[in-house]
Amino acid sequence: MTRSSMIDPNFAGSELGMIDISASGRSLPLLPVTVVVFIAFLTMGLALPVLPLHVHHTLGMGEAVVGVVAGAQFAAALLSRIQAGILADTRGAKRSTQVGLLAAALSGLVYYASLLLLQAPVASVVVLIVGRLLIGCAESFIVTGTLTWGVALVGPQNAGKVIAWVGIAMYAAYAVGAPVGVYIYARHGFWGIAGATVLVPLIALACMLPLAPVAPPAARRPPFYKVIGAVWLPGLGLAFCSVGFGAITAFIALLYSNKGWGGTSLVFTIFGVAFIGARIFFSHLPDKIGGAKVALVCVLIEAIGQFLIWQAPVPTVAYLGAALTGFGYSLAFPGFGVEAVRVAPPQSRGMAMGAYVAFLDISLGVAGPLLGIVGHHYTIAAIYLVSGVVVFSASLVAAALLRARSAPSLP
Repeated sequence: MTRSSMIDPNFAGSELGMIDISASGRSLPLLPVTVVVFIAFLTMGLALPVLPLHVHHTLGMGEAVVGVVAGAQFAAALLSRIQAGILADTRGAKRSTQVGLLAAALSGLVYYASLLLLQAPVASVVVLIVGRLLIGCAESFIVTGTLTWGVALVGPQNAGKVIAWVGIAMYAAYAVGAPVGVYIYARHGFWGIAGATVLVPLIALACMLPLAPVAPPAARRPPFYKVIGAVWLPGLGLAFCSVGFGAITAFIALLYSNKGWGGTSLVFTIFGVAFIGARIFFSHLPDKIGGAKVALVCVLIEAIGQFLIWQAPVPTVAYLGAALTGFGYSLAFPGFGVEAVRVAPPQSRGMAMGAYVAFLDISLGVAGPLLGIVGHHYTIAAIYLVSGVVVFSASLVAAALLRARSAPSLP
């Protein structure tokens, strides 16, 4: 199968029986899915600002171990992403999402087990990493399932909007979950975080039970290597621009602690508000003017945000850097994603979305430990110089996608 034959000739969604819907109602079918995503990702948001502090201060581990613990989630998501896509394509997107929610609840029980080993910090970290591996699998199945579900509901011509609204739900959960997680941690320690990690996914699971599943397409699916061959270039752009997101989630709490600044949870809130604001007001742009064009501009905005955090003399400048990072990353993700869906075979969109988002997992799984090493050997602030350079590299990928789209087709 050639690259040109991978492009869906019925891109308007007729192969799924979709009809075009009006602009005003385009997001309404996605509402139940985004609610499920929001509740599910509160689980991740609760732990974001406190997990580095727990590993660093309670367990006495260094920055490199913090990076390993944070990166374990994304390594597990990477390893399970394709299986999540296959499950969504063969058993339905709802089933994939349910599996993810159950894995998330199980991770909370493993967090509890790690807390029983506080007197043996190394063993506690090992068990905690197992919990992070489970939460990574959960994230993989939830994201792949809900993205595939959303595209089936509104058609692939609205793929950018699907990615945007699922992302809004995710990062709204991060923005809300971060301060709530700090509150729980301050009063109940990591025990409270573990309990919430068990409870919240079960609430999401109960919310999605009444939702009708969408039948997977019956057409024969191409092998995985052809799917990955179609989406690797936009996936590479996603990998580069995701490093900025990873730098904030894994190390911003340590940066603020190192500088003696307060307001760590506010960084996550500002990032989330900027992220959500960009998607509310500009989520139509990747579908309307092209994903590569949007990605090119937005990765440059994100890189500037990283450089501001690197040089921030006061918390206000770091807040601005977090806002620019959130805004730029918000639209770069669906920008590259639209390019991936455009070339994905319609009967394997679950696998294609899994393959595309797998580049996020690779990025965060590798970047966490490597940026931790940078922070250990240099300074925590230097992490954001390195991440800014990597994010800037995504602009080269966006430019290559633009050239590929404008190049004349061979007869």
